Order: sequence, then C-alpha cells, then structure tokens
Amino acid sequence: MCDDSAVTADLVDLARAGDGEAFRQLVGPYERELQVHCYRMLGSVQDAEDAMQDALLAAWQGLGGFEGRASVRTWLYRVATSRCLNVRRSARRRQGTLPPGPQPPEPTRLGEVTWLEPCPDTWLEALPDAEPGPESRYEAREAISLAFITAVQRLPPRQRAVLILRDVLGFAAREAAQVLGTTEESVTSALKRARATLRSGLPGPAAPPPAPGSAQEKRLIERLTRAYEAGDVDGIVALFTDDAWLTMPPAPLEYQGRGPIARFLAAIAFRDGRTYRLVPTRANGQLALAAYLHEIRHPEDARANGLLVLTLSGDRIQAMTRFTSAVLPAFGLPPA
Repeated sequence: MCDDSAVTADLVDLARAGDGEAFRQLVGPYERELQVHCYRMLGSVQDAEDAMQDALLAAWQGLGGFEGRASVRTWLYRVATSRCLNVRRSARRRQGTLPPGPQPPEPTRLGEVTWLEPCPDTWLEALPDAEPGPESRYEAREAISLAFITAVQRLPPRQRAVLILRDVLGFAAREAAQVLGTTEESVTSALKRARATLRSGLPGPAAPPPAPGSAQEKRLIERLTRAYEAGDVDGIVALFTDDAWLTMPPAPLEYQGRGPIARFLAAIAFRDGRTYRLVPTRANGQLALAAYLHEIRHPEDARANGLLVLTLSGDRIQAMTRFTSAVLPAFGLPPA
C-alpha cells in the first residue's frame, strides 16, 4: 500500500517541475469543495467560478512556496480564500436595481443584500464525501441554504471567512489562522463577532421541508404550479406561511406577509393578464421553479422570466426568492 503523504510529495515535486497532469491530480480532489467555498464567500456563482480559476492559477504559479507545513487542502483554502477577499476589496459596492416596468407597491423593507445568485444543486452533488471537521456548527445542507448564504453576505469579509472556515468547514483555530495568515487570537475574536451578527440575521426555526422527490413535495409543486400558471394570486399566497417573505435580488424590495405579497404579485407579476409556465429544478439544496412568461402575440411560446427559489417550512412556503433569468444557464435551463 502506498503512503498517501509520499504520493502527495511526489506529485508536488512533479508539479513544481512543470508537470501539469501532476498538478491536476494534486488539486483535483478539492476543486468542487473549493468552488462551493468561493460561492459561500461571494454569494455569486459567476464570481465563485472566476475566483476559483484565479486561485488555481495562483496555486500553480505559487507552488514553489508550498513548504508542506500544512496539508495541501489547507494551503489551497488559503489561496482560494485570499482570492475571494481580494474580490471583495476590489469590487465596488453593488447597488440594488429596480426592474423596468410599473411602480411596485410599497415594500415592507429594503434589503441589505442585493448581489446574490443561487447555486445549482449539481455543484453540491459533486462534492466529495468528506465530512466537515469536528468543530463545525452547521450541517452541509444548512450551510448552503439561501438563508445562510444571504446572512453571511452581511458579515465583513474577514469575519465571513473566519465563520465559514470554523463553523462550516470545521477547521481548528490554528488551521483557520494558517489559512488567513493571522493569529489564533485574531481568529477567535473575529469568530465571536461573526457568530453574534449571524444569529440575528438567520430566520428562526422552521418545520423540516418535504424530502426531495417525496409525495408531499410533489403535491406542493402541483398546487403552486396550478395556481401560478392560472394567475390565481389567492391560490398562490394560500401556500405561504403567515410571516413569509418575498425577495428579488438585485432589486432591494422585500415583502412580508400574505397581504403585501399578494399585492405585489397582482400589481407586477400578473399584471395585464400575464401567464406563465413553471419548470421544477433545485437550487441551494432547495426546491426551485424556473418561470417562463408566455408571449402575448404567440401564447404557445414562453421566454425565460426568472427563477423562484423556495424556502419551505413543512408544506408551506416560508420565503420565495426570485432571481432574474440571467441565472438560468447555470442550471442548464433554456432561454425559451
């Protein structure tokens, strides 16, 4: 039986000598989890893909500086986290934008997080089977949910990195300090502040959602699809919890409660007799539906109108987050 550390050392030596295949074997087992890490850090699939490519290039170019004091995985997390922090430092603050069209009803509030994209479940299916470290506080499903991704985007980038490394991935304080190039004391202090902020930003406990593909989930899809495609606003909001939220990044508008949600749907989504077709998919480990708007002149045709990601509490919708049709290609969904 070969010693894994010896094999890794051999691959490092070959990669340093310019062997591209050795480098691919070295980093390949970690690529998908690093990509999901970049998504958690940045809240955007496109930004995560760009940061991941930059990280791989930096790792290839910086392999000579890898001294083996930490594992290859820890070293790669250091490179990827550094790239994500650079993205946050260099990016201009993205402002929320209202879509063209009629004036929407007065919202319940204006949201803080407007730059957000959903993550296709295909990213999660390809994750390695490795369990998070023993110090993790969040289950894998919870740590990729839209509510969690939204909440961590409110944290300052450095605190965000510490919380993800410690409470999601389960890195020890010493490992997290290695990744961030700082001290354990600094990591502990940042984690305390991040946890306090996150607790206030996450929604309260909810009933477990139906299992994917279960009869209960299928019934919910059927009821929502039937009401949505019929333009039945009352039928749609009857599926929501009393305190449900409707949000729509990058628009900052947020509506809470069945009444405000119904007024928005009637005034905007279903104005002028608009009709839709819905196609089920999954995002962030949650049920999602791609919405296609029927053409007025050619009702047999429908063009992409957006993606609806549902946060469920039992068989009720606790939150509906609508994204623009620009996110659909990442889900393998057509424009029409």
